[in-house]
Formats: sequence, structure tokens, C-alpha cells
Amino acid sequence: MGHMKKTTKIGIIGAGHVGSHVASSLMTQGLCDEIVLLDTDEGKARRHADDIADSVAYMPLPAKIYAGGYEALADADIVVLSACSTIFEQDRLLELDATVKVIAEIAPQLTASGFSGIVVSISNPCDVIAQYFARITGLNVVGTGTALDSARLRRRLAAMLGVSPHSVCAYELGEHGDSQIAAFSAATVCGKPLTDWMVEQPDTRGQADLYGAWRSTVAAGWDIVQGKGCTEFGIGAAAAAVIKAILHDEKAVLPCSTLLDGPYGQHGVYASVPCILGAAGVEEVIELTLSRDEAEGFAKSCAIIREHCEKL
Repeated sequence: MGHMKKTTKIGIIGAGHVGSHVASSLMTQGLCDEIVLLDTDEGKARRHADDIADSVAYMPLPAKIYAGGYEALADADIVVLSACSTIFEQDRLLELDATVKVIAEIAPQLTASGFSGIVVSISNPCDVIAQYFARITGLNVVGTGTALDSARLRRRLAAMLGVSPHSVCAYELGEHGDSQIAAFSAATVCGKPLTDWMVEQPDTRGQADLYGAWRSTVAAGWDIVQGKGCTEFGIGAAAAAVIKAILHDEKAVLPCSTLLDGPYGQHGVYASVPCILGAAGVEEVIELTLSRDEAEGFAKSCAIIREHCEKL
């Protein structure tokens, strides 16, 4: 008699633009067997579930998706925290007070459900909320952090250098916000250090505006919000990549927000760094060799996150 395959289940708390796009990305890639959407607006969650379910015939797997309550999260492998306030600010830290009130109501209900898996936290300000949620629930929390920002940076560098974003390895570190830094000294293009790649063709690649790429990356989220009211596709894909790495024990290296206690000289603060992600969540922090300016910028970014965490 054959063994039954264990089904994989994802819960998503907050079925707005972000939560629904995370669900859609998971379904499109065939990453799990079951998704449950939870929102204070139960009707919206149900209709998002129905809308996505209507696409199942064209998806890789016939996964189930439905709206449910906290009791449906008890046996979930991963719960995505994408609930937030309805306030959107250019500086994500300004959303903190309103989002904390929302998160504080969610935490006891999630723990009461019996859920004991991993939380992937998206809610902004991402690093502060991830640390706060881990503290008040005792759960294993991974923040999506700069997974999205790093993808934005890779796209911009790739366009400047004439290669695919897949051929660029570059990380934004620190806060998922204005104080993040680009680790250009550790970046590679087609396996070569970024600086070497630029020096080889000084009249073309060498003209790449790295500072401009970083500034554009930092400003990208707010620019999108101003133009269409929210970000959704990029973060949906970034969150799905984090979930995939954990759910399928990939041991993939992705930048995400995790509790630092030693690496990069930081202690007791959630910030984004490259991490090996697997079944246990963040299984190892990768410590890059940063330039002096980058290290100082990263320390300042962590100090900003820590300052806001201490207010809670």
C-alpha cells in the first residue's frame, strides 16, 4: 500500500492587494496544495478565493483555495502575515502605530488556533513588525524584508549592464525602507565582481550609475504607490520565493529579515541580510564582506530599526 503524500498548506492573514497576490503567485507556480485566506472583511476574502479558484484549471496543480477563520490555520505549514493599516506613507516607519494595533489583535488569535509553523511577515514596517510579532507570539518569524528591494536592484543593474537579472547577484541590506544599503562591494555579475565587470568596458558598462540604481530602488515602492495606490505583483513574487524556499527545504540564499545576534556586529535586531532558507526557516546567516561605508550604513540602518522596536 502506497504512502499518502503530506499536503502542504499556507494560511494568509490579510487578503488585500498583497495577500491576494501572494496567493495568486503561489497558485501560479504550483507551490502548495491548499491556501486559506483570512481577512476582517470575510466577503472580500471569499471572493478573492473564488476569483483565484476560477483559474485552477490553468494552473500546474489543482490546489484548493478558500476563505476561513483562525481555526483553519492550526495545521498550516506557513502563515503569511500581510495585514496592515489602511495608511500608506512614503516612510514605512510612519505606518507603525496603526499597523501595531492590527497585529496586536491577530497575535493571540493565531496562537490560540494551535498554529506552530513558520510565519512569513510582510506587514510594514517589515523589520519592526517581524520582530514585534516574534516577541509577542514566540513563533518562528521570517520577514520578507529586502527580498523585493534586492530584486528591484538586480533589475536596474541588469538594465545598465546589458545582462539578465538572473546573472546579477546583488543585495540590499538593513531596513526594508529608506535606510537600506546596497552591498555593491559584494555584488557579482556573471560570476565576476561588479567592479571588475564595469572596468572591463569603461566606456559602456563602466558608465553604470550605481548610486542612481540604489536611489531608484529605494524610491520604487513609493513611486508605485503614488501611481496606482499599492504595490502587489513584486511583493507577491518575493514572498512566494521565500515561502517556496522554506516549504520545499531548498537551502536557497535569499535576503530576508531575521534576528541578528552576532553577525555584522549586530545584536537583538531584525534586519535583512542574505540567509540560507530551508524547512527550519532561516537556517544560516551569510555574512558578506562590506566596505567601510557599507558597514557604517548598515549599522545606522539597524539602529533605526532598533529605535522603533524599543518604542513597542
